[in-house]
Amino acid sequence: MARITLLEDVPADAAALVERIRKERRGTLLKLYKALLNSPALAQSWFEHLNTVRWKTALSGRLRELVIIRIAYIHSVAYVLRQHIPKLAEADGVSVLECDALKDWVRSGFFSAAERSALAYADSATTVVKVPDDVFEPLRLYFNEREIVEI
Repeated sequence: MARITLLEDVPADAAALVERIRKERRGTLLKLYKALLNSPALAQSWFEHLNTVRWKTALSGRLRELVIIRIAYIHSVAYVLRQHIPKLAEADGVSVLECDALKDWVRSGFFSAAERSALAYADSATTVVKVPDDVFEPLRLYFNEREIVEI
């Protein structure tokens, strides 16, 4: 149950934004946006940020999905997991088995060395924030600085 009112009636100053969100999300206005529309400016910045993460990075869709799903597992964010598994993940080449393996990717037999370095970085940045050198440096073997920032 949402703690914030999920707006069904769109604020007048957000009508154009809602129309754009629906257009770019196959006609859907997710609960996330229904909550964020309590602050239209924040809803707009969030929409722009998510579009950038989703469509304007140099990362492969597969790597992006691996990182998003892993972070969702770390924080037990069922909403994100439901949004990405299986539909979005599979569309970007991540199987349901791989999604499940992300719960404990270190012990899994899945994922390339590059993916593992990105997952280690995501784990560290998410849980301890200050990423140690021994986790950060392997990224340089596989990713340029733009990609590291995007991860």
